[in-house]
Amino acid sequence: MGKAGLFDLERHFAFYGAYHSNPVNVLIHMLFVWPILFTALILLYFIPIPYLFNFGLLMTVVYGLFYVNLDLRAGCLAALLCFLCWAGACFLASHLGFSLAWKRLLDVKHIQTLICCIMVKMIHHV
Repeated sequence: MGKAGLFDLERHFAFYGAYHSNPVNVLIHMLFVWPILFTALILLYFIPIPYLFNFGLLMTVVYGLFYVNLDLRAGCLAALLCFLCWAGACFLASHLGFSLAWKRLLDVKHIQTLICCIMVKMIHHV
């Protein structure tokens, strides 16, 4: 018997296939999800957690384990990509520091880019 609920791979693939079968939509997700994730991980870098590096690491581990649990081979690749994104975000955030990172993330052009990424993703779900 298959996994139920959150870890039901067949149900997740059916849902994903229903909304992401268009090649343009798949390309949009591959291009626009990563900047959103990267920005979130930079913000989460500054939230420390006892016994962990930061909240971004916790979220990366949770997503990584979720993907690996869905499918071992593809999940390992997804987890690796998430971890690399987290490592890059940590490097950039530590290099910039708290004030400059927030200044850059709250820059009008960056906010416009994020809004564009989110809107393009949402428009293709309609």
